[in-house]
Amino acid sequence: MAVYADREAFIPYRKSDVVELCVEDGKLQPEDAKKFREFCEIVGAYYHFDYHHELEAMKSNFAAFDPDADTKPRVVPNEEQKREMHSNLMKDFEKILVKANYRKLTDEEWKRAKEQESLITLRMDVDTNDYESFCLYHRGNTQETVELKKMFGLKKVPLTMDIFERVVLMIKFKDEAYFLQKFKGSKKKLQALNFTPGKTYIYMYKNIPQADLEIIFPNVEISMNLKDRLLFWVPAAGAGLATLVKVLPSLFIIGGILGVMFGFMQDDLLVLTPEQEKTWTDKQKQDFKDQTQKKNEKQKQLIAALSGLAVLVGFVFKQFIAYKNKRIQFLKQVADTLFFKDLVCNGGVFNSLIDAAEDEQCKQIFLAYYHLLTGGSMSKETLDDTIEGWLEQKFNTKIDFDVEQALKCLSELKGKIVEDGQDEAAVPEKAIVHCDADGKYHALPMDDAKTVVDYTWDNIFQYN
Repeated sequence: MAVYADREAFIPYRKSDVVELCVEDGKLQPEDAKKFREFCEIVGAYYHFDYHHELEAMKSNFAAFDPDADTKPRVVPNEEQKREMHSNLMKDFEKILVKANYRKLTDEEWKRAKEQESLITLRMDVDTNDYESFCLYHRGNTQETVELKKMFGLKKVPLTMDIFERVVLMIKFKDEAYFLQKFKGSKKKLQALNFTPGKTYIYMYKNIPQADLEIIFPNVEISMNLKDRLLFWVPAAGAGLATLVKVLPSLFIIGGILGVMFGFMQDDLLVLTPEQEKTWTDKQKQDFKDQTQKKNEKQKQLIAALSGLAVLVGFVFKQFIAYKNKRIQFLKQVADTLFFKDLVCNGGVFNSLIDAAEDEQCKQIFLAYYHLLTGGSMSKETLDDTIEGWLEQKFNTKIDFDVEQALKCLSELKGKIVEDGQDEAAVPEKAIVHCDADGKYHALPMDDAKTVVDYTWDNIFQYN
């Protein structure tokens, strides 16, 4: 039984398509193909009902932490009960993720995500101290090559990115007291949070680059990276310095001129009165003209200084607006990325995951039963290699088939095959698949297999 580090257990076909792939393989007679479809139908119905219990359990445990709740609690749980409910929720949630063939993000993958070059030219920081607990799972690891513009768009460089086709994130934030302490008791900062302390948030995204994982966290802090800061501030500093040097001489004389101007505006020497024209000597008149000329020069200097100051203030304001626009552009880029990649959030994630787990389990059962039925008894290792080889050779699909889970489910599906006239109590239960002393697995014929599942279905409730 081969183990592939670079493959996933996820079967990339719809449940109904897996049934048809088996039928189209050509090893079943027409009448057997009908029976196989009926077997798959009843197995699917059984597991649909079985997973309904798990869905209801997760919804009940999530109710106290649901930020989108629109119903009132019958009884408000205390803190101890909340801890137990959240612990049960985490266990059930991770169990369903594993059944849906999701994999937990490893420390190595998280480290690589922070080191890889991102398409989003942002600096993203996530404070995990805000979380009481969190888990991140992913499924479907593909690669995509895009072109990055370098050297101000003059050069294009290919970049190969690792893409997670599905990402599921669950976060429980710490309570309000923690954030009040973090913000030093500021209620205003607490109200500005885009999440509610003490609540649990669940997100499901599609096609997230591994290098951009931080962007899906609700408390991510976004800012320009070092390169963007340099490209923004260095030209701004150069232009600002040139402007400052130009207006600096004028700034030095503003203070003095303002005082002179105040006195000048109170002075009435700019125009000679008729009496002064008659009584002043030529020397007095010349002195008056000289004083008027000096004050006019000071007025011009004041206007130049104020103009220079206005230029400097205008430049600073322009740079501030440019910075705000750059930040808005970055935030829009983030919003667009999340808007088109968001699949579902909070309570809706449970339905999606339950559906995925149910489908994966059924697909595994269908494939394992079909190959035991058509290929005869075989060991676990042989069955695993047979299914993986069949998918790869016929459909160019490489997976690491979860044979353990498939055989476990088939072995646990037990029921009685009661013939006419037999006492049901005396009839032993049979499993759809059983293992002999040599470690080989055998499958019941389809008529018997359908009867077993039908018996199990009929005896789910024992009210009568």
